[in-house]
Amino acid sequence: MRRQATRVSSTPAKTQDETAPVDLLALESQVCFGLAVAARGVIGAYRPILEPLGLTHPQYLVMLALWQASPRTVRELGEALQLEPATLSPLLKRLEGIGYVTRARNPHDERALDVSLTDAGLALREQALQIPPQIIARLGMSLDELAELRTTLSRVIAAVGAE
Repeated sequence: MRRQATRVSSTPAKTQDETAPVDLLALESQVCFGLAVAARGVIGAYRPILEPLGLTHPQYLVMLALWQASPRTVRELGEALQLEPATLSPLLKRLEGIGYVTRARNPHDERALDVSLTDAGLALREQALQIPPQIIARLGMSLDELAELRTTLSRVIAAVGAE
């Protein structure tokens, strides 16, 4: 005997145009659900592109930050990437192990650890230039749509106070 799904509606809310009620507890109405599925999908789209470069998506983000400015302290990288040191340290260790970065004590502040690109890390940037066009093509969105999406995501990040 098949069990019939029960749909429990929350207090209906009106959409902006006030034409139809929206079930606030419907899965497809949840911002968290849409963001989670989109994030998994987008990160998954990067995987086959990054694999030949020997990078994971989090490592790629570290490299992007270092291609913008190097050297950077671990603290500066953590702030730029919004990552805790405990999350960032293993990424840096792996990138150092494959020869893309070096870590050394800052000569002006022994408490700070500088992260610098190696020649191999700098050279990797040239190969990485092919990544954005492939992702743009995979997403099937215009540059204007992607810019609008980034703006909206920035507002969401600011609103939730992402660390």
